[in-house]
Amino acid sequence: MATTPTIRKRTAAKSARKRAGVRVKIVRLVPRRLLERVALAQAGEGEGCVKCGSLFIEVEPAFVHCRYCGSLSRIRGASLLAQEEYEMRSGLRLAS
Repeated sequence: MATTPTIRKRTAAKSARKRAGVRVKIVRLVPRRLLERVALAQAGEGEGCVKCGSLFIEVEPAFVHCRYCGSLSRIRGASLLAQEEYEMRSGLRLAS
């Protein structure tokens, strides 16, 4: 492995943190508007796609599929077996 100055700095910083016993917390940065739309969708107030806001959505047994932007949101606790049966009967998947 080649050691460039950047890699040396990273490894030095990691070893310094380990020696100091500092715990690092990783925080994901999510856009505020997306969080607001997700909160509305979970509360049942927002109708439509979580990503684009379109009302052109199809509710499947295990997913909510937006036909405008193509986003696919999983419904918590829904059966994937029911989803597979739905796809087979509607022609979205060929029987094998």
